[in-house]
Amino acid sequence: MAEDVARRRSTLDEVAELAGVSRSVASRALNNAPHVSRAKREAVERAVRRLGYVPNTTARALATRRTGVAALVVSGEDPSIFADPFFAQVIVGASGALEEADLHLMLCLAASDRGRRRVEDLLRSRGADGVMLMALRENDPLIRMAEETAMPVVFGGRPVGPAPRWYVDADNVGGAREATEYLVSRGRTRVAAICGRLDTGVGRARYRGYRDAMLAAGLSPLPPQEGDFTEPSGAAAMAALLVNHPEVDGVFAANDNMGVGALRTLREAGRTVPDDIAVVGFDDLAVARVADPPLTTVQQPVQALGRKMAHMLVALVNGQDPTPLILPTRLIVRASA
Repeated sequence: MAEDVARRRSTLDEVAELAGVSRSVASRALNNAPHVSRAKREAVERAVRRLGYVPNTTARALATRRTGVAALVVSGEDPSIFADPFFAQVIVGASGALEEADLHLMLCLAASDRGRRRVEDLLRSRGADGVMLMALRENDPLIRMAEETAMPVVFGGRPVGPAPRWYVDADNVGGAREATEYLVSRGRTRVAAICGRLDTGVGRARYRGYRDAMLAAGLSPLPPQEGDFTEPSGAAAMAALLVNHPEVDGVFAANDNMGVGALRTLREAGRTVPDDIAVVGFDDLAVARVADPPLTTVQQPVQALGRKMAHMLVALVNGQDPTPLILPTRLIVRASA
């Protein structure tokens, strides 16, 4: 039988016959549905391998009303954002979790009006089984779209404003507080913050952590020196700090890219790190480990962020109601502070 079927596309009925199970049992086994015994599931898997069976994805989508696709939508201005080490790690984590659930990952950049319209079309047409949203700014149109769609939506990071029903985030306030407390514990009393964009939830949360730690220590927090999470913005922010606050002896940078940019500016200005100015970053990306000097930073589990977002989305697609999740952070001490 197997030799004859090999010449043409095998069917689900043939898989069921070879496995010695009913067609419905074979279908449930292939779709990872519950209530299929291990013996029957293994028999179906053996039949699939022997027959070279390939599921008809179009028929499956019609029967289950699913597309087999999950979208990761990033509200950024530059397509190269997907090459940023942070987002690259998120993608790795999300992709692995979706692969386990037999879902394909679709990447979408929603920066321009056209890009946002395409995402809106995706949400309205249910062109995916669910969506993960990241890098949202205050009053971002994607937030409204997410509120209006019936499609499952998981936020990567809390946006500015009311918390969405489903999100995965890191302990941004606690991590920034710990970074600043560490600088103060090292005798730094004039600590500045190079924060991320203040129209993002993460930018505000990390500045809040810095501010809370400074006030708790009886020190005066400086106004936020805003960057956009890129290395050049960190370099520019550090240059502005040297002009406007030359007395600064410590810097908390709200991500590693900006921290590395600050190190470059300090080196060019002839300031030694950490003797003159100590620097702490956030994320613990590879760039922090190879910086000169290696960057003390707050480690957040970036791959786990992507993985947990995907797990939460899969749970929603399967009819469950997961709870929001805050991932822990911890300080990694290196030579910069």
